[in-house]
Amino acid sequence: MTASSPASPLPSTDEAFADRLAAIRACMAKAAKVAGRDPASVTLTAVSKTQPDDLIDAALASGLRVFGENRVQEAQGRWTDRRTALPDLELRLIGPLQSNKAEDAVVLFDVIETLDRPKLIDALASASWKIGRSPRLLVQINTGEEEQKAGVAPRDADALIAEARAAGLTVEGLMAIPPADEEPILHFALLARIAERNGLKVLSMGMSADFEAAIRLGATHIRVGSALFGERNRLPTPS
Repeated sequence: MTASSPASPLPSTDEAFADRLAAIRACMAKAAKVAGRDPASVTLTAVSKTQPDDLIDAALASGLRVFGENRVQEAQGRWTDRRTALPDLELRLIGPLQSNKAEDAVVLFDVIETLDRPKLIDALASASWKIGRSPRLLVQINTGEEEQKAGVAPRDADALIAEARAAGLTVEGLMAIPPADEEPILHFALLARIAERNGLKVLSMGMSADFEAAIRLGATHIRVGSALFGERNRLPTPS
């Protein structure tokens, strides 16, 4: 009777993460090439919300330094100490921001992608003046005008951008999350038009399922979570 061969060892967390990252980078490069763009013109934002420490460490070990978080308090617990050790880290708030959390967000984040209302303009301007730090801002556009989703309606975007600029805030671009059941290209194109007429160069659009289309439509930042970290938010740990 022939002895069975030992099972192949499972890849380490770092190895499995690196494989997924390489696949995403290849897709990014291909999409950029199709659009006649330099792949280096697109930044990968790793959506690290809810991820365990071993996957965050794997992402950092891979060289990633741009991370997106949904909630201020959760991000404080995950990144406050890591930022001290990693001066090149860039943290981006990609979830809705309550006005009463504006000061905490200004302290922690380099970029806030979810400016969407006049009350938040006032809160961020006040916090920036008080703390002496002013994150770069993106205005979130609710391109599908979905009631359950944050973001300013497209028809009100120009006025909100002008109001934020008048308050002394640094608005550098736009962000959007297209409706899940609609063709995302139409929404990416709409976001690009709003950005162009307002002289904005940064477009944060495209996630795990549609980032290639977003790159072809001009995305400068894509936000990737499940395709990078795994559908179940963690990898199996070798025994």
